[in-house]
Parts: sequence; structure tokens; C-alpha cells
Amino acid sequence: MVHLVYCDNAGKKGEKVLDKILTGKKSMIVRGAAGRKIPHSRVFAGERLYFMEKGTASITATAIVKNVQNHVKLTEEEITHILEINQPKLNLSDKQKTRWHKKCLCLVEFENVEQITPLAFDHQGNMDDWLIIEKIEDVVVGSSIPYNYEKSRF
Repeated sequence: MVHLVYCDNAGKKGEKVLDKILTGKKSMIVRGAAGRKIPHSRVFAGERLYFMEKGTASITATAIVKNVQNHVKLTEEEITHILEINQPKLNLSDKQKTRWHKKCLCLVEFENVEQITPLAFDHQGNMDDWLIIEKIEDVVVGSSIPYNYEKSRF
């Protein structure tokens, strides 16, 4: 499987996730929620990530998953500790630390980041900020197929 990851590009320089990935200042991303949600337990070492900035229609970078940590039912102290020990890879702003302070966390470390010739993303309604798909062409304009949420269910 391959994964399409939406990256926040909020106004402040410190929040531009894709810039941090491309410059090597970030080698891990986090997703969290009160309960398990995609990509928790559904992303594995060796799989390919594709990145795009939220609000754009271009997939512009790729990387390979190096390591994954899945955590559930975390205490407040455990959440803080996990985010803290992974901060050198996560490079989270204070706002992002607050956003990802959740009981279920999925931390995805990646390597071999490359900018790619932009692929035109075929956005379909109701898509989440992390898509699990068979191949990237499934969400690229001209070759896309209707997005199937079967792969995103637990």
C-alpha cells in the first residue's frame, strides 16, 4: 500500500510541515485521536509515503517509512513523554504539540525524502488527511478511481 499525507501549511513559518520535511528538519510525522484512527496500525516500514500541502492540488514529495510507533490508551504523562522523546524527529511547534496531545498516537518515521514532479491530485469529497491506497495513480487526475474507504476501516 501507499499513503497520501496532507501536510499543514499554516501561516507561521514554524507550522510549514512540508518545508520541514524537504529541508530535513522533520523525519517523523504524527497522527492522533481519542481513539484509533487512520493510519494507526495500518502503516508499515518499507511502505511509500506521498506528501501534499493542504489547500493545494499537487502531490510534491515522497519518502519511505522507516519505523512506526502505535500507542493506545495513553496517560497524560505518557503522551507528553512520547512527544518529547521524539521531538528531534517531529520538530513540532507548541501549537502542534497541543493538537497532537491525544490518547492514541501513530508516529511514522521516514527516510529517503525526494521532491517529485508534481502530480495533480484528484480530490474527492470527504477525504481524510491520510489516505491509504493501492497506488498513487488512484488519486491522480487522469487515472484516478473513486476513493474506496474499505482500506481505511479497522
